[in-house]
Amino acid sequence: MPRILRIALPIAACAALIAGCGSDVPSNGVAKVGDSVITKAQFNHWLNAAAHGSAAPGSNVTIPDPPNFTKCAANLAKQPVAKGAKKPTQGQLKTQCKQQYDALKQQVMQFLVSSEWIQQEAEKQNVKVSDKEVQKQFQDQKKQSFQKDADYKKFLQISGMTEADLLFRVKLDVISNDVRTKVIKGKDKVTDAQISSYYNKNKQRFAQPERRDLLVVLTRTKAKASAAKAALDGGQSWATVAKKYSIDEASKAQGGKLPGVAKGQQEKAFDTAIFGAKKGTVVGPVKTQFGYYVFKVTKVTAASQQTLGQTKETIKNLLKSQNQQKALNNFVTKFRKDYKDKTKCAKTYLIPDCSNAPKQKTTSTPASGGAPQVQTTTPQTTPQSTGTDTSGK
Repeated sequence: MPRILRIALPIAACAALIAGCGSDVPSNGVAKVGDSVITKAQFNHWLNAAAHGSAAPGSNVTIPDPPNFTKCAANLAKQPVAKGAKKPTQGQLKTQCKQQYDALKQQVMQFLVSSEWIQQEAEKQNVKVSDKEVQKQFQDQKKQSFQKDADYKKFLQISGMTEADLLFRVKLDVISNDVRTKVIKGKDKVTDAQISSYYNKNKQRFAQPERRDLLVVLTRTKAKASAAKAALDGGQSWATVAKKYSIDEASKAQGGKLPGVAKGQQEKAFDTAIFGAKKGTVVGPVKTQFGYYVFKVTKVTAASQQTLGQTKETIKNLLKSQNQQKALNNFVTKFRKDYKDKTKCAKTYLIPDCSNAPKQKTTSTPASGGAPQVQTTTPQTTPQSTGTDTSGK
């Protein structure tokens, strides 16, 4: 064999790998988790289902065909154009196809990688799910989702999924739930000392402040408030006076009633007057930023404090839940790190869960200001569904 061919062979072999040399992902794969390969066939199958799931009801399904997107662009070109709008160019159609493909690719890769993670974790923890259990869950969901067998068959046609796909997704949910159950098992033990400590540190959470029921009239001017008070002093009913003078529609509709007012709920001047008034005495006019109040306290409900005995069960359940959530959060953190470390993806199929993916920019807090949401189950990003509900609703 000529030397030039001997030199070229390793180069050709290297080029055959999608992710390039050193990726460890075989040419027929899109990713590898440990020793398990996620194949292109699996990816294409779920891409087809994802494309069906993202299509508008009744429309033709367009499955992106990289890298040239010839069929996809041709399909899009057949779609009607809104009156007065310019017909998109071939380049614009291909750009649209690429954007659609990139979005679906991310979803499908996330689903396939996460599915492999949870299956490997189940095997590691010796969590086994029987076909009988999966079938029962599947039949229960099918019964809830479809009234007729014809409806179910129609769903399979439009979803791009097979019954085997649905069974697989149900199995993933069952596995995920079983792993979760195992993770939190034994984490519900709470001592009396812990309950007592929580109660003493959070007594205010189990207290009810003093509350007062009122009859009120709110007017825009002091003169109107004085006229309302004079009418009340003259024996007219609160309902009558409120209807005539009050600008507060809510209390006016209730005959002037404003029940269950706790300290600090009203504007400062009104609040001070309410909790300085004697029961049964007409007070006012009281000037506030909203106008002038005339009011009477009709009922005083004294402040109360629940005892440790009364709150024990509530606190116990709360601490159980906190302990279980902490165990689950710790598990998720380690689970994601461990499996990301052994997940490699082909170059054109990279997602953030791949160890060889470019590092993402991170912020100290989520954009929403809430806690980051981490799933321990497989994200349901495949078509038609956010869960394993076979109806796809």
